[in-house]
Amino acid sequence: MILGLDISTSITGATVIDDKGNIVFCEAWDTRKIKGFFDKATYIKQRLLAIKVDYPITKIAIEQSLQMFRAGFSSAKTLTLLSKFNGVISWLCYDLFELEPEYVSATSARKQVGIKVPRGTKAKEVVLEHVNKTIPNFKYELTKAGNPKAGTYDRADSIVLAKYAHLTSVC
Repeated sequence: MILGLDISTSITGATVIDDKGNIVFCEAWDTRKIKGFFDKATYIKQRLLAIKVDYPITKIAIEQSLQMFRAGFSSAKTLTLLSKFNGVISWLCYDLFELEPEYVSATSARKQVGIKVPRGTKAKEVVLEHVNKTIPNFKYELTKAGNPKAGTYDRADSIVLAKYAHLTSVC
């Protein structure tokens, strides 16, 4: 079984797929209200332990943290925090599952899964549309404003990572 993780200090998407590529677990772990870096990491560790009990994970795919600045996006402080958190969660995965995670860029994962993001469109929206069309049991709710509820994009991203890992281990 494969675990795909879209790690963030606010919401982490987690998907487990079986050897046939079927989704058997898909959640968004909301840590926005948890104060403190290590308290957030402890919460994620508890969720990972629950996965370890229920699923014999043989491969882990984690979205590679951002490596460079882009105008209008994250600051140096935010990128550093995300990289630190990604590292801590990566270590937890290694420690709990005794597997070294594979780091995948979002672009590479989307390409392998067959998602093309046209210029000028938001990748998260294109990914969600693809997942919604190709995964029959993928359900999500909308806010009153008609937007996907928090965690929806993170779940979709974690599905893409897990599917990437499945496709690259089958080929």
